[in-house]
Order: sequence, then C-alpha cells, then structure tokens
Amino acid sequence: MSADPTEDFKERDEELLRAVLSAPEGDLRAFEQLVQQYQNRILADCRFLTRDENNAEDLAQEVFVKAFFGLRSFEGRSSFRHWLKRIKVNHCLNHLKKSEGKAFLAIDDEVAEGLEQLRVSPVAERDLEAMGDRQRIAGILDSMPAPLRVPLILRDMDEFSYEDIAVTLGIGLSAVKMRIKRARERFRRCYEEEDRARKGNPAR
Repeated sequence: MSADPTEDFKERDEELLRAVLSAPEGDLRAFEQLVQQYQNRILADCRFLTRDENNAEDLAQEVFVKAFFGLRSFEGRSSFRHWLKRIKVNHCLNHLKKSEGKAFLAIDDEVAEGLEQLRVSPVAERDLEAMGDRQRIAGILDSMPAPLRVPLILRDMDEFSYEDIAVTLGIGLSAVKMRIKRARERFRRCYEEEDRARKGNPAR
C-alpha cells in the first residue's frame, strides 16, 4: 500500500473509473462504488455551501447524476475527486443564485492592501474535524453570510486556489482574499465564544 493515502484514493478512483467506462450498458455497480466513496462528503459539502437542509440530499444526488453523464468527457487532467468537487461547487452555486438571486455575491469589500493583512491561518477540514462536533461546526457556518461562507469553504475545505475562487464567483482576487480573511476570523471568534459559553466563562 502507498504511504500517501491521497495516492491510494487516486489509484482506487482510476480503477473504478476504468470499470465504469468499460461496463456494459445498464451495469452501474462500479459507479455505485464511486458514489459510496464520496456520497457523505458531497452531501455534507452541499449542506455547508447552500445552508439548505431540505434540498442538500437532492443536490448531492444531482451532482452524481451530472458526474455520471459527464464521465465520457472526463479527460483526467485533474483527479476524479477534484473534478467531482468542481461539479458540486458549480451545482451548489447555481442553486444559490436561483434561491437568493445574486445576493450571495453582494457585499462591500475593502481593498486588500498587502499580504501581511491576509495571513490568517486556514480553517482546514482536518482542523474542523479535530474541533469536535460537526453539528456545531455546521451551526457556525450557517450563521455566516454566503459571501463569507462560500469562499471559505472553497478555499479551506475544497482547496481551490484564490484565483480559481475569483473566477468561480466572478469577483476580484483582492475581494476573495479579504472575504476569506474575514471568514476565518469570524469562524474562530464564533467557535471561541461558544467554547467560553459552554464552559460557563462568557467573554466580559
């Protein structure tokens, strides 16, 4: 087994993809294995991105339907995992645009002046999981407005570059960096406030 778990996942995905593409018409067993491998993560991400508990499961299913019908055009330039993430992000953003108009992009941004101001460490997924209760994390993300929540998830959970986020959201690079900085600060502040409240030591 490879020492790098990411490589193991990539090899497994490639093997399953070959099985999907070579399967007889109507044989979905290999694709169902891919779905099982990613369904929990995609469902959680749809929930985090859209803040829509009622439709998150439908959105996740639609992501896999899009992936299935798009597999023949998948050229392997990126990993299947990254390709699936992009389908998920685009599908969820389309859902947000339909449900909220373009309000999730409408926020006043200060001009980012220098990288020093933007050096707030990432809220990486492994750090989120280490913090404990996923429902608690979801609650904090739910409390954040979409203009902060969406770029934070794209950067720190989906590992998109700042440039990719700017293109995906149709906003400037400096705006992306400033929103992510604000989002990281707000997430940590909310988490620390909850910690103090749980311990019976609210901030004075």
